[in-house]
Amino acid sequence: MRRPIFLFFLIIILAITAVFFTYPKFPQPFNWLENKLPWKLGLDLIGGTQLVYEIDMNQVAGNDRDSVVSGLRDVIEKRVNLFGVAEPSIVSAKEGNSYRLIIELAGIKDVKEAVNQIGSTPFLEFYEQAEIAVGASTTPAQTDQPQFAPTVLTGRYLKNAQIIIDQTTGSPQISLQFNDEGAKIFEDITAKNVGKLICISIDRQIGENDCARVNEKISGGKAQITGQFTPEEAKRIVSRFNAGALPAPISLVSQNLVGASLGQESLKKAVYGGLIGTLIIIVFMIVYYRVFGIFAAIALIIYIFLSLAIFKLLSITMTLSGIAGFILSIGMAVDANILIFERTKEEIKRGLTKITAIEEGFKRAWPSIKDSNVSTIITSIILYAFTTGFVKGFGLTLFIGVLISMFSAITITRTMMRIFIKK
Repeated sequence: MRRPIFLFFLIIILAITAVFFTYPKFPQPFNWLENKLPWKLGLDLIGGTQLVYEIDMNQVAGNDRDSVVSGLRDVIEKRVNLFGVAEPSIVSAKEGNSYRLIIELAGIKDVKEAVNQIGSTPFLEFYEQAEIAVGASTTPAQTDQPQFAPTVLTGRYLKNAQIIIDQTTGSPQISLQFNDEGAKIFEDITAKNVGKLICISIDRQIGENDCARVNEKISGGKAQITGQFTPEEAKRIVSRFNAGALPAPISLVSQNLVGASLGQESLKKAVYGGLIGTLIIIVFMIVYYRVFGIFAAIALIIYIFLSLAIFKLLSITMTLSGIAGFILSIGMAVDANILIFERTKEEIKRGLTKITAIEEGFKRAWPSIKDSNVSTIITSIILYAFTTGFVKGFGLTLFIGVLISMFSAITITRTMMRIFIKK
């Protein structure tokens, strides 16, 4: 009996902490969290900044351009949304031979800040030594200077980058590792250019130390940049490469402030709708299940505050679609309780004592609870992994909500019933 009581008090403390954390405008020590971890609202609720980038496709083959645009979109989304919680809106557009990316960032009214979020991600290219045809218009001085032409190997094939230290000079160098496709391309390039120079270009700039002579075919997909970097420059370049080397250069052509498409009024309606729906669920559970319903109502309230606390702790951007996912999870949170209570009522009708019936009810309801929640979790993961923007936010909030609802139904409700239901 001591263990359920201890667990119950632990749950109460956790719930109270979640309340203060979710709404920190209470006396100290919680109101400092308002500045540290404020609620983050999406573009549809508070507006933000729109940036339009032009994509330079001059060096990209026609059949590769769609994949380059897709890669750019993924790179930029990863930079501003490492966990998919900032929910930037990134769409591509094509007009004639012009390719563009339209990026909308929620809550950012300072255009310079928005541009900094996109960052000056470097464009990585490899150049090979080009043959020069000696003709009437070619001078001897020109033939002495090596000429270079870009290859198909760019940052789109980069897997990761890291800093290494030259054992002789002690200067930092940058080691590059390509993916399988990039490794094969790099091997073909080096095989074709044995005895010639290959240069690594960052943002189409080739420095004095960016070229190396190929002595033999290089397998394994590894290369090095040995420019005169300071440690700070090397760290910055490596971090940008790992955040995503751009598969094609981009340039900012337009910047605008975007107003909230839905605004605070829609947010209030969503919140009020969620509150009314929650109250209806609580009333139904209490009227239909009486004492059991009271336990379910308490567990549901704790569930709501725990979920909101986790959303805030993870700095999840709340859009209307994300709020819809959370409200949907509130309705689903009582499903497990209903299954448990119905099973328990069946066991009581069979003549078992209430304590025994409760344990049997939980035991027999668990397979159904597990299967239904696992199917919802799989759906949420698919929505999060294979979609973008607002749909991703819906999947994320639904996923977190379902996980916490399993905890509230199995742990919180069961603990209260074990303590307060007597033989």
